[in-house]
Amino acid sequence: MIKLIKSLYFSERFFYALFGFAALFLLSYWAKPIYPYIWLMVIAFVVIVFAEIVALFKTNGLSGDRVLAEKFSNSDENEVIINLASKYSFNTEIEVIDEIPIQFQKRDFLKKISISAKEETSFTYLLRPVERGVYTFGSLNCYVKFGLKLTKRRFKFNKDQSVKVYPSFIQMKKYDFLAMDRRVTMTGLKKVRRIGHTMEFEQIKEYVLGDDIRTINWKATAKHRDLMVNQYQDEKSQPIYSIIDTSRVMKMPFEGLKLLDYAINSSLAFSNIALKKNDKVGLLTFSNTIQKYLASSSKKTHLQTILESLYSIDTKFLDSDFGTLYAYTKRKITHRSMLMLYTNFEHISSLRRQLPYLKALNRNHLLVVVFFKNTELEDLIEKETENVFEITEQTVARQFKNDKQIMVNELQRHGIQTVLTTPKNLTINTINKYLEVKSRGLL
Repeated sequence: MIKLIKSLYFSERFFYALFGFAALFLLSYWAKPIYPYIWLMVIAFVVIVFAEIVALFKTNGLSGDRVLAEKFSNSDENEVIINLASKYSFNTEIEVIDEIPIQFQKRDFLKKISISAKEETSFTYLLRPVERGVYTFGSLNCYVKFGLKLTKRRFKFNKDQSVKVYPSFIQMKKYDFLAMDRRVTMTGLKKVRRIGHTMEFEQIKEYVLGDDIRTINWKATAKHRDLMVNQYQDEKSQPIYSIIDTSRVMKMPFEGLKLLDYAINSSLAFSNIALKKNDKVGLLTFSNTIQKYLASSSKKTHLQTILESLYSIDTKFLDSDFGTLYAYTKRKITHRSMLMLYTNFEHISSLRRQLPYLKALNRNHLLVVVFFKNTELEDLIEKETENVFEITEQTVARQFKNDKQIMVNELQRHGIQTVLTTPKNLTINTINKYLEVKSRGLL
């Protein structure tokens, strides 16, 4: 009985009616003849309220369920499905209030729907998380009312339902499809012309129109008395490592997402592409110390291992130690590999401090330094200035932008590959760089 009382609520209409009756009773002091009629209205009102309560509580009239995916994809829109089934023999209106996880800071979710007698219905809404981790939903609250809607009954479902938010596997699948299917193109995805023949030999075959005449095999041609050519394929099983800087410089947010999470999402998509091309992929994260290390492997199951490792990475409010990174890679990564280093430099002086270690890494491996354009500075540069203070701000912003280009030139002068990109385009630009390296046989 107590449980039923706790689930009983009165609507705004109920309280409006009480205020109305109070006003009528005050009026009756001056208009005595209406006094009996007011009491008749009160009795009718009580009977209607009682009838609504009995009808709502006579049976367990509503069942509901919140359906979540096995895991959510970070920085993407994820579906939440709400299923409702009415067991009432009359039409009802339902107010659905879902207690969304605290990470979203959203407390105004309200969905109003009408449902017919003995009917089932469902609806979906979208959530876009910007942090990895466990997200816990509160109760799914459903307030049922009918008739004059003076009262309503609350039903609660799926309390403390949890879901884990992983690095963006939706983005990974998207780029997997686009990069592997040559019939599909998209803005930003480049096709790089192959230069030379620094790829693995596959087979000798008969020449067909369109084959590169530089691949003609004259010995096989003489033997078969038909024009024969060598066929090549991309070199396989090359070690590719994603190296992620987790220091304080990667804590900077853009569009609600930290640079670290952009790097993590890109690493997952990039690793998937590399595995599809039969390369070995590995992972290393560092700040002032080495945090995680996964040796490169070409096993398809290795992608799941990488996903689980990326899930638990977080930034440290410490400076990165590139000397430690160099010493560790020299000891652990003994074969020449492609190192995709995700980091960020805001000042040319910070790059120059780390340049000796970057040059040392590049001597033994093919190093690609990936760092970020500050899109907020771009907006500031394009803004029209109105006073001296804004002119000063814009001048400083231009200087920071020029510093980024100086960093690119400095790295390239020492033979180090670079990717300077906006956070939003990080994944596609990283994949493009990988495809360029493969096509040119740089590794």
